Amino acid sequence: MAGYVLSCCSTADLSEEHFNSRDIQYICFHYSLNGESYPDDLGKSIPFPDFYKAMADGAETKTSQINADEYREYFEGFLKQGKDILHVTLSSGISGTINSALIARDMLADKYPDRKIIVEDSLAASSGYGLLMDKLADLRDDGMEIDELHQWLVDNRLRVHHWFFSTDLSFYVKGGRISKVSGFVGSVLNICPLLNVSDKGKLIPRYKIRSKRKVIEAIVGKMTEFADDRLDYSGKCYICHSACIEDAEAVAALVEEKFPKLDGKVLINDIGTTIGSHTGPGTVALFFWGDKRVD
Repeated sequence: MAGYVLSCCSTADLSEEHFNSRDIQYICFHYSLNGESYPDDLGKSIPFPDFYKAMADGAETKTSQINADEYREYFEGFLKQGKDILHVTLSSGISGTINSALIARDMLADKYPDRKIIVEDSLAASSGYGLLMDKLADLRDDGMEIDELHQWLVDNRLRVHHWFFSTDLSFYVKGGRISKVSGFVGSVLNICPLLNVSDKGKLIPRYKIRSKRKVIEAIVGKMTEFADDRLDYSGKCYICHSACIEDAEAVAALVEEKFPKLDGKVLINDIGTTIGSHTGPGTVALFFWGDKRVD
């Protein structure tokens, strides 16, 4: 067993069973629903279907990142056990949580001078972040030491591709990702925006595609374009969704048809309450390993 802890935030959008089975520790973001606060605890406080139904019914949601004191308490629990820590944060292009983690690291450095506390930016989000953490767990289990694993992370994090589409534009308008006019016109014309995460870790609208059928073809087309070994891709593939399992399953079926050498079946997860507070229901995301993101 490694002498260090591999850690991330709940926004990696994996199930609790997945985190536990891979021995990946996590700390929870926070969100509020109609003014009442909850931890982003993988759907335990509020099941995901109930959360997204509340959003669809008009509930107000807000999110808050983990503060420095929470990180300090979380990190110190491992340090007291004599463990070093590699903590990977949600993308700095989406959240400032890495700054709180770095403050906590510095607060603990003098108290635990013999321990390593490494904090690094994933430049990833949702189950793309989860796909990255799963690979780090593989390398740790193969015997990679903490410093080498940290360097591998820095060298390879941009190889995780994130592509998102949404069939409900209202929450993208509300969050300012698209204008009210674009949202209205898009809804009338049945346009589904296709977005991805850039090399700076930001979620960027890329294409406007008319009809769900065409956007499903387009998102899988991006995997054909960028995946390692293209149609011979043999890595893992994750999908996540916000209360639209049928759309997620349609993407998964097409991926499995086009990429017969996949490492296992496509894994479908829920988009968690932090990311989902901004996307709303109706979003599907596809994640895979490929060429380094360059814009």
